[in-house]
Amino acid sequence: QVQLVESGGGLVQPGGSLRLSCAASGFTLDDYAIGWLRQAPGKEREGVSCISSSDGSTYYVDSAKGRFTISRDNAKDTVYLQMNSLEPEDTAVYYCAARLGCGVGWEGPYEYNHWGQGTQVTVSS
Repeated sequence: QVQLVESGGGLVQPGGSLRLSCAASGFTLDDYAIGWLRQAPGKEREGVSCISSSDGSTYYVDSAKGRFTISRDNAKDTVYLQMNSLEPEDTAVYYCAARLGCGVGWEGPYEYNHWGQGTQVTVSS
């Protein structure tokens, strides 16, 4: 059974940090690029970051650059998203998802083959 499971979300104060994990089972993680996407209440799901399978290239939306770092450990079938300097605007449900590459359109919720169930991140004082 193909499965992606996120963990590491929670409540954090502005300026704080969280590390999200995305663990894969039922398929070979290193065959896929992995994206992190988020959805805030009343908003569309949007991409935050993507890491390729081929060479580990990383991609970020502007709001994440300099604050978030995506990484992968294929031996553990796990992808991480380290989030620093968190802001209230980062509050959302965060999802990891698998697609064939971080090509055009990775920032949108399309062409992802497998999804996790999501983990809530709340940034509030």
